[in-house]
Amino acid sequence: MKWITRVFLLLSILYLLPGCTGPEDPSPGSSVRQQGDLLTIVTTTGMLADAARNIAGDLATVEALMGPGVDPHGYTASQGDVQRLRQADLIVYNGIHLEGKMQDVLESLARSKPVFALGDGLDPKKLRSVAAGAGTHDPHIWFDVPLWSSGVRELSVRMGEQFPQYREIFLRNAETYLDQLEQLDAELRTIYATVPAKNRVLITSHDAFEYFGAAYGFDVKGLQGVSTVAEFGLRDVTDLVNLITERRIPAVFIESSVPPRSIESVVEGCREKGHLVKIGGLLFSDAMGAEGTPEGTYRGMLLHNAHLITAALSNAPGTQPVSEPQP
Repeated sequence: MKWITRVFLLLSILYLLPGCTGPEDPSPGSSVRQQGDLLTIVTTTGMLADAARNIAGDLATVEALMGPGVDPHGYTASQGDVQRLRQADLIVYNGIHLEGKMQDVLESLARSKPVFALGDGLDPKKLRSVAAGAGTHDPHIWFDVPLWSSGVRELSVRMGEQFPQYREIFLRNAETYLDQLEQLDAELRTIYATVPAKNRVLITSHDAFEYFGAAYGFDVKGLQGVSTVAEFGLRDVTDLVNLITERRIPAVFIESSVPPRSIESVVEGCREKGHLVKIGGLLFSDAMGAEGTPEGTYRGMLLHNAHLITAALSNAPGTQPVSEPQP
């Protein structure tokens, strides 16, 4: 057994020698880690992943559990998701009950690893209350760019606290990203200013755009409530049909994460009352577009929506035929 002891001692000495301790963490100001030594950040939604990627730069790999077309309200974590969450250095989720069916999993993981809800970093006074639920708030905070920016800033601070060796890099990256978001907000306001005041009504499958409406001056109506888990009934359809026909609204919209049947029933109801309302296109609401496309980024997602909404609602009301929903 003496040879085993000698081998152990030799390995111990080699480990302690300079240059044999593995890759060192970069000093402040450095932006590249050794391959295979990246942080792992797992987020729930693509919007959060976009923020984390911009803050972390090339210091981390960032993965979103929920891809294009996924509805976070009803999302249930798979065994594979739980495994990825357990292996993450940091978990980021939206909070404010967006990921309602994952709440128990996230709270359980928070006992043993860093877990941050971006919504927790926002001023509660700036959150929109949900009329149907006392003390609850609307979770769709990303549609108000300045509000979302506040959450991004807090995320960068939390990341710096968790990984202090990269604090300066995270904060510097965050400032660059926040400048881009400020420019995005200004660009959106310029685009939406072209929509006539009488047509500034956004009707969608579920009530995901209240923050958007407050930020950019639109009345917002959703057939379903804040959560897609809520069912809609005949009364909900009738009320929307009456609103659309009375105000001669030219277009309604479907969402990428919600089946189109709900809005199609509204379009048919308007047709029966003699008002031809078109489906203005497919909006990204609770999920971004496919990775590698412009809509697969937070900026691209919001600009896609802006151009679609503006084009559809700027047309003269009642003159457009009903269009087929986009895939």
